[in-house]
Amino acid sequence: MTAWQAIVLGFIQGLTEFLPVSSSGHLSIFQNLFGMGKEGTDNVFFDVLLHLATLVSVCVAYRADIQGIIGDLRDFIHNTRHPSPGVERRRYKGVRLLFMVVIGTLPLVLILPIHKQIERLYDSTLFIGIALILTGAMLWVSDRMPQGRKKAGNMAVWDAVLVGVSQAIATVPGLSRSGTTIAAGITAGLSRQFAVKFSFLLSIPAVLGANLLSLMDAFSEGIDWSTVPACLLGMLVAGVVGYCAIILLRWIVHRGKFGYFAYYCAFAGVLTLILTAVLR
Repeated sequence: MTAWQAIVLGFIQGLTEFLPVSSSGHLSIFQNLFGMGKEGTDNVFFDVLLHLATLVSVCVAYRADIQGIIGDLRDFIHNTRHPSPGVERRRYKGVRLLFMVVIGTLPLVLILPIHKQIERLYDSTLFIGIALILTGAMLWVSDRMPQGRKKAGNMAVWDAVLVGVSQAIATVPGLSRSGTTIAAGITAGLSRQFAVKFSFLLSIPAVLGANLLSLMDAFSEGIDWSTVPACLLGMLVAGVVGYCAIILLRWIVHRGKFGYFAYYCAFAGVLTLILTAVLR
């Protein structure tokens, strides 16, 4: 892998990881149709580094919420052990949000027995093209749903379960994880702004767990350490671009233009099908 390829793929990963257009689908298209970064198991290791970089982007962008969760959890544990009048009646919104994130993460356990089969779909650009079209259709429908009012303080457990199941389904390449979970959140009645926040917070344990599994696979199969400098360069690009993409998406959702991505996904899906027929 060259430094140029790492920069291009890092940019693609950072931009598409958070915008609802499927980063896995775009990486697969560039790797399978154009041969960028497709060198045996090295691309697995590289993909892991790119996802870890975008995970850092989420933590930086939502550091205030993460600090609030940690602070509330610490106070909750302390006040449970040492209760005092007034304090024990406090509502720990951060703890409740953490509970919802945990509930939303649990459906991913169902994917573990079949994750190898799902990974094989990364090589099928035909499948990915169809999945991108489905992503576009889902975004188009969700953007036309009425504005919800639920947030961390009043969302139900079943809302978290619905978003969590959608996240598990979105492990299929070509389906946007952020787009699927945000659409599910809007369907459940979450406000658009909170649906975005919950989607990204939900991605932290999901991406971390998935990449630990992939990292173990990459190490067991062997890594070409000569490619590490290029991989780290791509990782840096993915992290910076990913942070900017989060800020951009929050602005777009606030402006009510979320559905524009539906047309892009439909176009990208059709183009992928055409390129697959011509180049493969």
